[in-house]
Amino acid sequence: MTESAGNKNEDCHAANGVKPGRNGMVKNHHHHHHQKQEKVYHAACNGELYSRPFIESFEETPMLVAVLTYMGYGILTIFGYLRDFMREWKIEKCHIAREREEQKDFVPLYQDFENFYTRNLYMRIRDSWNRPICSVPGATFDLVERSSNDYNWTFEYPGRVVKDVINLGSYNYLGFAENTGACATAAGEVTVKFGVGMASTRQEMGNLDRHEELEKLVASFLGVESAMAFGMGFATNSMNIPALAGKGCLILSDELNHASLVLGARLSGSTIRVFKHNNMQSLERLLRDAIVHGQPRTHRPWKKILILVEGIYSMEGSIIRLPEVIALKKKYKAYLYLDEAHSIGALGPYGRGVVEYFGLDSKDVDVMMGTFTKSFGAAGGYIAGRKDLIDYLLTHSHSAIYATSMPLPVVEQIITSMKCIMGKDGTTIGRSRIQRLAENTVYFRRRLREMGFIIYGNNDSPVVPMMLYMPAKIGAFGREMLKRNIGVVVVGFPATPIIESRARFCISAAHTKEMLDRALDVISEVGDLLQLKYSRHKVLPSLDRPFDETTYEENKE
Repeated sequence: MTESAGNKNEDCHAANGVKPGRNGMVKNHHHHHHQKQEKVYHAACNGELYSRPFIESFEETPMLVAVLTYMGYGILTIFGYLRDFMREWKIEKCHIAREREEQKDFVPLYQDFENFYTRNLYMRIRDSWNRPICSVPGATFDLVERSSNDYNWTFEYPGRVVKDVINLGSYNYLGFAENTGACATAAGEVTVKFGVGMASTRQEMGNLDRHEELEKLVASFLGVESAMAFGMGFATNSMNIPALAGKGCLILSDELNHASLVLGARLSGSTIRVFKHNNMQSLERLLRDAIVHGQPRTHRPWKKILILVEGIYSMEGSIIRLPEVIALKKKYKAYLYLDEAHSIGALGPYGRGVVEYFGLDSKDVDVMMGTFTKSFGAAGGYIAGRKDLIDYLLTHSHSAIYATSMPLPVVEQIITSMKCIMGKDGTTIGRSRIQRLAENTVYFRRRLREMGFIIYGNNDSPVVPMMLYMPAKIGAFGREMLKRNIGVVVVGFPATPIIESRARFCISAAHTKEMLDRALDVISEVGDLLQLKYSRHKVLPSLDRPFDETTYEENKE
């Protein structure tokens, strides 16, 4: 058998005397400035596949922190049962939805543990989410102040507004979420001319010339034959995967794939098998078993094998090891479905996503999916690839047949921003934004590491998860940051593993260096207050250097 990418990695690990760690990564020791530091990273030993270093950090959870985190959840659970006992005896009022008294003998409508978690853990820190803003979600925003007198079951709005909160939570990677400039002007003009709603599907009376222009522009941008647009990013995955796979098909899905991919795979009726996150050994093992054993019981060959992966994983900040995935899919004759929701516009020297980032051919990806909600500051999603694929989806996709057409102001926002990124507007604004995003990302990640925080993901990913771990620190971090006029997103179980609660920062080209420095100073201050600097591998501060377009190519040799 020909040696695979996964096997080569194993050989490379053994040759260097180190063992693969979590997710197929290895632990190695480097010495910089005579200081010992341990980095956990994906080793790109396949020189013929990678033209540049591919480094991702996933520092292990300190044992003491893990123990204290489990203890914290244990204490919260005990108090939760105590509060439930008090509610049962009417000592404390219960606000949560529950069955009526006359339905007590029915099968429960609400799942018990989910309900328990919601009312006893989530509600305590509910004020960290769903915060209402009242401005453009750009580099800064205005926030409506609110308060609660019943432990976040209900909120009161005193009418005050918190001004100029630095926005580290929105997916505004290239800064196109704005109410001034070419995009806003074009969208406004189209609104006046065409109105907002289409009131029909694309197959009936809702197909306009601007929709078709958008799809041709997307295909040109991605370097593929054809593309089609949808009004909702989530439905682009959940409603199109069932059109591509069905009974007798096998779907191989990364364990950290987005809920829309998971739902689409389940709705398809295909057999689903999950491989470890970004682990090529795990993926190849499943591919090999699928080819050798075929379908369960009958052992007939699978009708098709579809691999589902993302470009950037939005909770981990990691980038798919696409060169190796493509090598495996070619070797085992599988199909590849690539979700570029977070990577399109945010990666690559021209913003064309993870395919361009690795210098690959877009024709090697069978189904290219992405959304317009992040880098383009709009809404909706797209599927792109060969023309026969798009022609098939036009008649088989539920999103294409039944969904209302994308509103024209949204279409115009996408067209204008995409032309700006491609340079078709006659300016270099798009290119400069891509470079600024890359520069901001590298700077922000490096500074956080120097401060002693544990952060996850790839060095080039604008999604920056910073580990909080303990449940009490989820709400505390969000509140303390907001007190200092910094808006952040905090994430906990079940969106993450129970001991891996985190804050997730999203870097934007709209952030100035002064904004980032201000945010970093506040993060450091709150980190000291809450004792969040868990990293055992301190990094010495390094000198800033200018970022330019050669950063993408400088390490090719």
